[in-house]
Amino acid sequence: MVVFGGMMAARRACADDQTLNRIRQRGTMVVGTSPDYPPFEFQINQNGKQTDVGIDIEIAKQIAKDQKVKLQLKNMSFASLLVAVQTGKVDMAIGGINPTPERAQNVDFSKIYYSGGQSFLINKSQAGQIKSKKDLEGKKIGAQSEALQYTLAKKNIPKAQVTGMEKTPDLVLALKTHKLDAVGVEKPVAAAYTSNDPELKEIDAGYQLGKNDVGAAIAVQKGNPAMVRALNQSIDRIHQQQLIPGYIKQAGKHMKANTQNTSMWHYWKYFANGVQYTLIISVVSIFFGIILGVLLALLRLSRFRVFRWLSISYTEVVRGTPMMVQVLLVYFGLGVLINIPALTAGIIAVSLNSGAYVSEIIRGGINSVAKGQTEAAKSLGLNASDTMRFVILPQSFKNIWPALGNEFITIIKESSIVSIIGVTDLVYQLNVVRADTYRGVAPIIVAMVIYFVISFILTRILNFYERSMNHG
Repeated sequence: MVVFGGMMAARRACADDQTLNRIRQRGTMVVGTSPDYPPFEFQINQNGKQTDVGIDIEIAKQIAKDQKVKLQLKNMSFASLLVAVQTGKVDMAIGGINPTPERAQNVDFSKIYYSGGQSFLINKSQAGQIKSKKDLEGKKIGAQSEALQYTLAKKNIPKAQVTGMEKTPDLVLALKTHKLDAVGVEKPVAAAYTSNDPELKEIDAGYQLGKNDVGAAIAVQKGNPAMVRALNQSIDRIHQQQLIPGYIKQAGKHMKANTQNTSMWHYWKYFANGVQYTLIISVVSIFFGIILGVLLALLRLSRFRVFRWLSISYTEVVRGTPMMVQVLLVYFGLGVLINIPALTAGIIAVSLNSGAYVSEIIRGGINSVAKGQTEAAKSLGLNASDTMRFVILPQSFKNIWPALGNEFITIIKESSIVSIIGVTDLVYQLNVVRADTYRGVAPIIVAMVIYFVISFILTRILNFYERSMNHG
């Protein structure tokens, strides 16, 4: 067994080592990133199109150029980047990722391509009380979830209450509303925020760390030495040609351009694009959710115990687990077998989730139909299938119309969870605008208004058809 396991591991390593060749044959390098971390990666409005820019993006472009392939960026949350690498959804991930020993157990890393040091963002009004990390003992500190800054604060600041959030803009908003006393970030990120927000101040973190403890590296799937060598060669070339100072300067220009006009109207295309994807996901998901719900409801009412068991089990599992977990399972879990695009994975996950709830709604509607209707259908010579199709289901849908409408509205709001895998829905665009403009509250208000308007209009339409059916 040991010999067999060793042979399989060697064979897998040999197969995985062909990743670079597959990239070259495909002619495209797929890179995962999280564009909410200026100046490393963020977005700008370029000729009416959302474009990823920043230090990391320029490095990724150079790597793709060295390999003579096209660059394809896949945006997602920071917490999903390493999972995307492990499951093969992306060829590599770049996003200010620190190559910690814990992470190195699951992915391989390139050389350090940038070391910027660690800082804290604080409110300028507290500059007199907070001058160093010693003053943060027992205070509330925020950091990006699963990031190095979170671990450093936990280990180095006694009695600190460390809070993790997925998005840096969320942390900064919490800081500015005095829910946090400080936010741990890398020095370039701190400089980006303080240069664009006069209410914030940067202080040095004061950690005693080596270069490898604070640097950023590129993550690739385990067992890819050829890929790592290629990345290291590109990184060496970037350092030899001293390209990173130019990348930083270019990122600064983009950041300055972003903050010249931070009105929400200037970013209307972002929100419009988000509404488009939100509606696509919601409409398609509720359509397939109803089909699945009808099937599950009929199985639940079947006289065969195995069918009833399958329906009950499915419904209980879906209703007993968070939709976020279901989205991640579909995108990354099935992604091991089939390369599913983020939008498709989001629609599948939301449809499967909706089907479980719709099935219970439909089952309740079927049970609400008077038994006399079934007896009348039998007296007319209809079999069980035709009775269900032409008599029971039409009446049950009339009874459950309000509940189905409520499920549709719920899906519109809950589908926002797909932003975690990079689907550019309304919540995803909200976070992009917050990162680009350094405005924490205004984009949230715009998104709330948009969700309310959509829900309000849809409610009125559903009520109209409900009255029409009742009059009929």
